[in-house]
Amino acid sequence: MKLISLFANMTSRSAVLVAGLVLFSVSPAPLSPAAADAIPATLSTQDKEDISRIEGYLNELVTLQAGFLQIASNGDVATGKLFMSRPGKMRFEYDPPAPILMIADGVFLIYIDKELEQVTHIWQNSTAVGVLVRENITLKGEVTVTKFERSPGVLRATVSDTEDPEKGSITLVFSDQPLALRKWVVTDTLGVNTTVTLTGLQTGGELDPELFVFRGLNSQP
Repeated sequence: MKLISLFANMTSRSAVLVAGLVLFSVSPAPLSPAAADAIPATLSTQDKEDISRIEGYLNELVTLQAGFLQIASNGDVATGKLFMSRPGKMRFEYDPPAPILMIADGVFLIYIDKELEQVTHIWQNSTAVGVLVRENITLKGEVTVTKFERSPGVLRATVSDTEDPEKGSITLVFSDQPLALRKWVVTDTLGVNTTVTLTGLQTGGELDPELFVFRGLNSQP
């Protein structure tokens, strides 16, 4: 199913929610086959060392759970809970009144709208947050670091799809010393930003495997 079709079947609010957590973007028109690759950032030796540390940190994450606060450029605000189990598994539980649940099972990102009784499967590799749950996380190759910023206690790495940068970008924001993922910002093809901030971050520990299994609308809490 094409991603544009997913958005066409959603309310505007639901589309904003999904875009912020899932998609680099949905292009309004076909891209030129001659579109240029992403332009890599000019990185200092320190930048490269910090990016290497970020890759190491992300690869060491086995499980993660946190609350999240999502703020879109249009003013929409949502909250919920995030669960992650690498490789491949994520779960986003939105708090009411948003009737949305999303489950990444390692193959698909499954979008569940309980109010509309709508279920949509998206290839997980086509999602922005799929970068965080790959078995081997590297910020090169399929993705390119297009911007890297450092400020006191904070590191920011912006990455785009290497061969199709017009799909948008995701900026991963980390606190430093100790290194920890704090938020991400998805920028779509129109330049619209959606920020997702993590709260109460916990790493390690056991997570119920059933969190990442979709067994039908009637079986979901």
